Amino acid sequence: MLTIKEIAERANVSRTTVSRVINNSGSVSEEARRRVLKVIEETGYVPSENAKSLRTKKTKVIGVILPKISTETSSRLVKGLDDIFAKEGYQILLANTNLNPEKEIEYLRLLKSRHVDGIILSATNINRPLVEEIYQLKIPFVTVGQYITGLANVLFDDYQASKDMVNLLIKNGYKNIAFIGVSEKDRSVGHLRKIGYMDAMKDHHLPVEESWIQKGIFNVDSGYECMKPIMEDSKIKPDAVLAVTDRLAIGALQYIKEKGLSIPDDIAVAGMGASELSKYISPALTTIDFSMEDAGREAASLLLEQINGENYQETIRMIKYRFMEGSSI
Repeated sequence: MLTIKEIAERANVSRTTVSRVINNSGSVSEEARRRVLKVIEETGYVPSENAKSLRTKKTKVIGVILPKISTETSSRLVKGLDDIFAKEGYQILLANTNLNPEKEIEYLRLLKSRHVDGIILSATNINRPLVEEIYQLKIPFVTVGQYITGLANVLFDDYQASKDMVNLLIKNGYKNIAFIGVSEKDRSVGHLRKIGYMDAMKDHHLPVEESWIQKGIFNVDSGYECMKPIMEDSKIKPDAVLAVTDRLAIGALQYIKEKGLSIPDDIAVAGMGASELSKYISPALTTIDFSMEDAGREAASLLLEQINGENYQETIRMIKYRFMEGSSI
């Protein structure tokens, strides 16, 4: 394997000049650059990534921790990240927690041991041990979807999005609106979206039956199961239901159809997340697009700013959302 010293001898330049040409840094005359590049082309020399890492103290690898790698939300986020990182020559190392909070801390430690240049965390459950572990990392860090004090945060307005969806249902004439959520340990999806729903109902002086509010997990089957008590245990039958994810909404929609009810004539269904499937089910689901690709690009840009040495304080970048109106309401 050719060394920088041998390239320098063949091109009749110094080793410093060769290093500057390879790394595209420093001042080099055009004639010297031409000679070095000619030798590199003729010999097929490829710089050692390990050697470059030692010189620059960068691995050009970014760690990304995801709650569930198989979901469309995660894939859209990663696409946005890659749009930015690929242009800058960075590779992404994905870690899948499968919704296990203990795995988040485990992967933080693992990624640090791999000397990644920075970490992006898409978490569902922000707790004290996790936050303390993050503070101890002392490497560039960005969170997506959950707020952590003192860090760079890319967030969605979960509260207002949920409230706006309820307001849309009310505007369309629905009054008895049920709600399918998830654990409130997930502050963004579980807590803030529920509060948005409750506040919208309160603003319009609309009652909420206890049986109308159900808690599931992040899958279609859970939405189906949550719809049972909403329909069977309610004194007043709801005329609409809002689910905090499209998967939950699709499960609810399936239960309603199996009961022989018409959507939206008998009951309307709304989701959140704008999954690809939401356009193709029947009826097409009314949902909210949180622009995950934009979130990925924003998070990548924030992380690169830190990697490149820019000082930063606590940052909040709020990603805009938009309605995707189907025929389910």
